[in-house]
Amino acid sequence: MAARGLDLILHRAQVKLCDKLQGVRRPYKEVIDVFQGDLHRAGMKPLTFVRQVLAACVYPPLINSSNLPLDVRQRAQEELGRCVGGSVGSYSATPGIPEIIHSISEFIKRRDGGIPSHPENIYISPGSQWSISNILNVLVNREASPRTGVLIPVPCHNKTVLSITQLGAVAVPYYLSEEQGWALQVEELQRAHESAKGVCNPVALYVINPGNPAGYVQSQKSVLEVIRFAWEKRLFLLVDEVKKLLSSMQAYFKNQMHLYKGTYGCLHVALQLYQDCVYGENCEFVSYKRAVSEMGPPFSGTVELASFHSVSKGFSGECGLRAGYVELVNLDPAVMKYIHTLFSKDACSPVLGQIALNLMTDPPKPGDPSYLLYKQEIEQIRTVLVHSVKKVHEVVNSLPGFSCPPIEGGLFAFPRLHLTPKAIQKAKELGLQPDTFYCTRLLEEGGVFTGPGWEYGQKEGTYHIRFCIAVPQDVMEELLRRLSSFHMTFMKDFS
Repeated sequence: MAARGLDLILHRAQVKLCDKLQGVRRPYKEVIDVFQGDLHRAGMKPLTFVRQVLAACVYPPLINSSNLPLDVRQRAQEELGRCVGGSVGSYSATPGIPEIIHSISEFIKRRDGGIPSHPENIYISPGSQWSISNILNVLVNREASPRTGVLIPVPCHNKTVLSITQLGAVAVPYYLSEEQGWALQVEELQRAHESAKGVCNPVALYVINPGNPAGYVQSQKSVLEVIRFAWEKRLFLLVDEVKKLLSSMQAYFKNQMHLYKGTYGCLHVALQLYQDCVYGENCEFVSYKRAVSEMGPPFSGTVELASFHSVSKGFSGECGLRAGYVELVNLDPAVMKYIHTLFSKDACSPVLGQIALNLMTDPPKPGDPSYLLYKQEIEQIRTVLVHSVKKVHEVVNSLPGFSCPPIEGGLFAFPRLHLTPKAIQKAKELGLQPDTFYCTRLLEEGGVFTGPGWEYGQKEGTYHIRFCIAVPQDVMEELLRRLSSFHMTFMKDFS
């Protein structure tokens, strides 16, 4: 799947090069690249506070510069004081810088309404996908017969699927209900689990909340049902998880103000947090860790939990800094020791990334010189995302041959293409999947770089495209204009 995505990227480069060499004129000047969920690549600006602190950490003389706010300089000095030798160029302990790990544990505690989070169970890693792959490495028995199985949603992010298959495990698909807004149904989990009999031995269940690329958000009822199902089937439960955006932003800052004024055994939960990226007005974020804890025995004391987050997610968008964390709960001491050894083989996460992670989990506080700008920038990003969600849903559903359920969360849209028999036949003649054929034409003729749905999985006979919605408003307006123009022409040509 990844190879075909790479093919599209290379094709894009070839198209641009050929155009320059041959003097071909396209109806667009630049390609709009919404293939990846990379906020900065898509044109969103980095958070000023984060970049200022990082700059002073890389070049310490800036700490004495009056060009930077006082809290930025103080924060940079604090961060460097935690580094061995006072430099971001030094190694840290394998789990990460102790003070940053403590800060992350406090962040998790706030997120989960006061449920304890223990620093000794937290490891900082070079990104959440790295951690997920390593935890999967613990779950998968390469020599087992039948092979290890992992239940995965369809559609699903292809990197996680690759991590599963590269370890020699079997990815067992369960289909989300597109007709019900990509809802996760326990009945479908039962069907998928039964289908694995004689093929593999399922040991884990992977859930994405909100969906990537589908954009659904689980209800509390759904979360509880999934936990019970996984516990009954003795499955590790891996969940990419996110926090609510619309109401949680105000609640978060209100909670911060309050804080600073007063100063079983085989269930595994992996929570990759796209913090504050949920948009549905009637959606309520439910943390799996909090849900497990509040369910009480036998769940609270036996559920094995691994919670993932990274600086590339949410409003930070610092994909290139490669840092995330994993929190481990209720794991056997022997397993913890093995995980420590496994994580130690790569020394430590990049120290600059660790600092960025700390800035994300412990941002400016009310009253700090940088607080108002930080809050303003966060709100601006939120406004852009909410605008994108509304416009994408409105425009895409107005186009014949397109449909898109409401986008409740995440950073992507995954609309369905209702292609004509003529378009499908043409794709087959070219040896392409029908949605790959559509995406290729959209790239060449419309200058919009998207991903075909088949790379993320979809029911047979259905076709989709995926694109990132975390782009500036003017870019989104241009993207939808190009998509609409191209789509109408495409449908006419293949009517």
